[in-house]
Amino acid sequence: MTIRIKAVFAALLGASCFLPAIVPAVASASPLSWITSNDCSQFSPNGRAPVVVNAKLRASTQTLCYSDFAVLHSGITKGPLWSAEHLTAQHVDDAKNNTRTNRFFAEKQLQPGAGAQLDDYKRSGYDRGHMSPAGDRWSKKGMAESFSLANIVPQNPSNNRRVWARIEESVRRLAEESGDAYVVTGPLFSGRELQTIGESRVFVPTQLYKVVYLPARNLAFAVVVDNTATDAYTMKTVRELETMSGLQFPGIPDTLKDKRIGGLKGV
Repeated sequence: MTIRIKAVFAALLGASCFLPAIVPAVASASPLSWITSNDCSQFSPNGRAPVVVNAKLRASTQTLCYSDFAVLHSGITKGPLWSAEHLTAQHVDDAKNNTRTNRFFAEKQLQPGAGAQLDDYKRSGYDRGHMSPAGDRWSKKGMAESFSLANIVPQNPSNNRRVWARIEESVRRLAEESGDAYVVTGPLFSGRELQTIGESRVFVPTQLYKVVYLPARNLAFAVVVDNTATDAYTMKTVRELETMSGLQFPGIPDTLKDKRIGGLKGV
């Protein structure tokens, strides 16, 4: 069963939150001093992980370091705010021969009540959508870890299996062609009436995003997709995505944050 919650972030976080209608533009801010030392820095460019601008929302988060990706999990949304990975051409090649496990599990590293449970997704009408994809995992351990519900959001089934799958494959091709890629994937929650699923009240994203940084090509961009049965996607600059999401990506050079590309090959 699904539930609609009005102004839930405003109630939980006070007057400000990271919804696009409320969050101020933060892309021009200087690098923030509260990036912690346990931020799984190997998955982010220059060791600088994405940061959440809203202090109240950040207080309910927990960083989870897995073997080949990292997640910032929210105890409010009951899912990831971002999931970061560093793909190399060799990783992508190795992932082609890795066996998908399909064994989803509730994350035990989280505090009781902070995360989603398997029952939340039953008869919800939504897929369990990976943020760091199973298809990117180059080790058996990483593959198994990617099925943690801490790396999962409720995703429209058609979206997950069609346009989103093509975007994931396109990013893998870019990593192969470019030598490596830093990728951050996550949900967006737009508006003041949001949907949840299950007894845990897992928030359903209104949109999904990917931020891709290709160091060898001196290129960074973002992709945004509505969490609906759509075949459309929108290209954004990194700065635009920062404003939409309430996140910052300090590891990406500021000079690249206003660059825009036309589209993704094969999507």
